[in-house]
Amino acid sequence: MAVVVANMIGTGVFTSLGYQLLDIRSGFVLILLWIVGGVTALCGALTYAELGSALPRSGGEYNFLSAIYHPSAGFVSGWVSATIGFAAPTALAAITFGRYLTAVFPGLSATWLAAGLVVVLTAIHASTRRNSGGVQRAFTLLKVLLILSFCGCAWILVVNPQPDVRFLPGPGDLALTLSGGFAVALIFVNYAYTGWNAATYLTSELENAETTLSGVLVRGTLIVMVLYVLLNFTFLYSAPMSEMTGQLEIGYIAAGHVFGPTGAMIMGVVLAALLISTVSAMIMAGPRVLQVIGEDFNAFRLLARTNVHDVPAIAIIVQSLVTLVFIFTASFESILVFAGFTLGVNTFFTVLGVFVLRRRRPDLARPYRVPLYPLPPLVFLAITGWTLTYILRDRPEEGWTGLAIIGSGAVFYAITIWIGRFRTATG
Repeated sequence: MAVVVANMIGTGVFTSLGYQLLDIRSGFVLILLWIVGGVTALCGALTYAELGSALPRSGGEYNFLSAIYHPSAGFVSGWVSATIGFAAPTALAAITFGRYLTAVFPGLSATWLAAGLVVVLTAIHASTRRNSGGVQRAFTLLKVLLILSFCGCAWILVVNPQPDVRFLPGPGDLALTLSGGFAVALIFVNYAYTGWNAATYLTSELENAETTLSGVLVRGTLIVMVLYVLLNFTFLYSAPMSEMTGQLEIGYIAAGHVFGPTGAMIMGVVLAALLISTVSAMIMAGPRVLQVIGEDFNAFRLLARTNVHDVPAIAIIVQSLVTLVFIFTASFESILVFAGFTLGVNTFFTVLGVFVLRRRRPDLARPYRVPLYPLPPLVFLAITGWTLTYILRDRPEEGWTGLAIIGSGAVFYAITIWIGRFRTATG
């Protein structure tokens, strides 16, 4: 559950409000965004819980899509996870960590702070499971406590909430909710909820995974949904929309209105510390996908190697190297939209797989079944499909680049299979 919560609470909730305010200035609609995103994530988590109980193996979407559709579908999903799924979000969280610290200490380099954090956490997670798990639990608990403390202090210390924010529905809110701006803003929100599926990447390392996975996914998602709504309400309650519009350091700006300049500096450091658990969780979970790819494809067998503590150290290092490439070469917003779209496609077809699996393998043991089936997967597919369509229309560069990455995975799969057959034929 610590991995789920830490994966979800990271870059998105501390940065995306500034981008949402470019098109939406209604407090009601902005809070509705986070509720809709939470319901979507919860529907996805319920569906993944059934898939995880029926197909209990680490690897997340790679494992599910390989078993449901074809090994090629799983390979493409693993390719996406390896190139974008974890490396890009890890880079975003690390960049945000650096940006918050440089807001307090302008003389430092955000890029090198981000890279340094990735290197240190890679060394920890590539050592032992005890070190890895201990760091993850400690920073996740700290994160939840600090978020609740920040919200409570803001409600007490802010005497006059922002007058230009209304949290009840008003004229024009319905049209705004059905607009393309809402759909594009929702991709930022859905990105912030990315990580509700994190436990499925570690399924093989859970005790009694068939029965415990569902509780981990659902409870973790509900906790994050409540925290997200509280946190965004607090941001809008404390700071003027005009100051946050288009800005990345939303938490730092809001803290300035709650605690004053000195308090804002302290909170900038605190908010940066919150992101350590996010980077840590992604460095911990993501390489398990590379590990199972190495187990299934001979061309990548090096990624399956573990150290004396049974930790996939090589896979961890490879993912971190890709993360460092993102940190040094790409802009924040382009990574965010690009990664959000591509991950949305990945989860869309995985959730769709619950219908395929029930039809193709009705006798498969399912210790957990989606409640109110088929409503939760249908809700997830409808909302996710809507946002993906609008991204292709309004942000075609990021959308088509994401599809190109998916296509390149299919090409690479074909090459890998050809190499394997050639080696077999030549002895």
